Amino acid sequence: MIGRAAAAAAFTLALATPAPAPAGRYAVGLAPTAAAAAVQAELVRRGGITSRSLGPLHALVVEAPSPRALAGIPGVRYVERLAQRRLAVAPNDPFVARQWYLAQNRSYDAWTEMPLLTPVRVAVIDSGVDGSHPELATHIVAARSFVGGSARKDMQGHGTFVAGLIAAGANDGVGIAGLAPSAELIVAKVVSSSGTIPVEAEALAIRWAVDQGARVINMSLSGLRDPTDASRDTYSQLEADAVAYAVRKGVVVVAAVGNSDQAPAQPWQYASYPAALPHVLGVSALGRTGAVPVFSNRDVRFNDIAAPGQGILSTFPLALTGARPACADQGYSSCGPDNYQEAEGTSFAAPQVSAAAAMLIATEPGLTADQVITVLERSAVDATAANGCARCRPGRDALTGFGHLDVAAALAALVLPLPAADSHEPNDNAGTSAYTLWGSQRVVEATYDFWDDRDDVYRVFVRRGQRLFASLAGAPGTDPALALWKPGTISVDDPSQRDQRVRLSARPGSGEYLGYRAPSAGWYYLHVQLGAEGSGQYRLSVARA
Repeated sequence: MIGRAAAAAAFTLALATPAPAPAGRYAVGLAPTAAAAAVQAELVRRGGITSRSLGPLHALVVEAPSPRALAGIPGVRYVERLAQRRLAVAPNDPFVARQWYLAQNRSYDAWTEMPLLTPVRVAVIDSGVDGSHPELATHIVAARSFVGGSARKDMQGHGTFVAGLIAAGANDGVGIAGLAPSAELIVAKVVSSSGTIPVEAEALAIRWAVDQGARVINMSLSGLRDPTDASRDTYSQLEADAVAYAVRKGVVVVAAVGNSDQAPAQPWQYASYPAALPHVLGVSALGRTGAVPVFSNRDVRFNDIAAPGQGILSTFPLALTGARPACADQGYSSCGPDNYQEAEGTSFAAPQVSAAAAMLIATEPGLTADQVITVLERSAVDATAANGCARCRPGRDALTGFGHLDVAAALAALVLPLPAADSHEPNDNAGTSAYTLWGSQRVVEATYDFWDDRDDVYRVFVRRGQRLFASLAGAPGTDPALALWKPGTISVDDPSQRDQRVRLSARPGSGEYLGYRAPSAGWYYLHVQLGAEGSGQYRLSVARA
């Protein structure tokens, strides 16, 4: 692994001098155990004081005559007058005014000065990166090609474009401003000279990037997914295993959900692979108005978050922009081929989310991958008709997932209690994917989430004639199920294997229990499944007697 100097994170959030705010407008912070609805009811009882939730932030916005009207309410942690904030620093890069997506994402709104951040390694698995580009050369810490040639040469331009969105120098007076100023690039070239991506090259690249210390992997590539037609569905176990390796090592994996111009119909209702794999953060595209372009693939389950994907400006290989020597913006996509001058695609939405993930890790290096993903998703701005997406329904939807990326909100959320981490992932299926429980008694604390982690599977050895007892205490407000599967089970989500299930506890509510006497010895599988919306931490207790 290439060494690097450690850098202390010095990051200040939202400390700009406030402008005067409207009188009587307050933020009411809630204690972690307080119910927002109970506090809101008390506010109404006190004189019809109106409020609205700031979920996922554990706080309310309240209109009140004075802070005294809010004093003494059980569950209230603080009351503060809301003030308007202003952007106290703007990058001095000359093309920032053309990077409309920076404002849309609130990429710099949390900063009062350009910060010194902990370096974070971000892997760009793509067509290579122009290693001579002045905005990127000093950011590349490792580079390898898995398809021949040099990873520091990019003859397609795609990888250089993606890398610039993440790691181009910021506030250096040159070109564009990258969205993750402290990113160190791990460049894995997987696009062949013919423009194809061998799956084996991608799988090898993922593992290599993890071993090089990547904390985030960006994959602006896709393979068609079609659950209705196996002959054209491109699912690859090789790819899935490589992604699972990255997840197991604590890497945030971000992937574009794909463009429907490569699908049988437009719009296409299914996210592509690898975005449609467990624990991968799938990113769709938004236009300038907030609407979802027709090319951006839809998906009820695997679209997780959206970011700008039209009219994007970024870095481009110098060798390719040199084909237009009269163009003034050498090294940038505005001097590239026609299809890059107003670049669009989910490929260019994904690296904005990868950069945001890197920013969170740079601010709090101890964050786990699932915590980063949860913070990004839950801090996203819900896409609705009110902010430009006429086809988006309130709440999570198939077009934008949890909504529009909001970097400032994600950074602000780090001061709140973080979601619990789950060290047993990925354990989404039977066989080698399951997490092994040793000992005659075992208690496991883990998490589930309807959208990102519905299934957790545990492997337990039971002797012939031995009794197995298992109980599940689920997160409050959730309704999980607990099942036991026989030895030899390959997949808990394959309908053809349903006869392998020997017990199912699916009572209403968050608690489940089952017992079973094993007729034969072997590795049995306990399956925790969340079948309805919800998330949180659960406790699984297992005993054998």
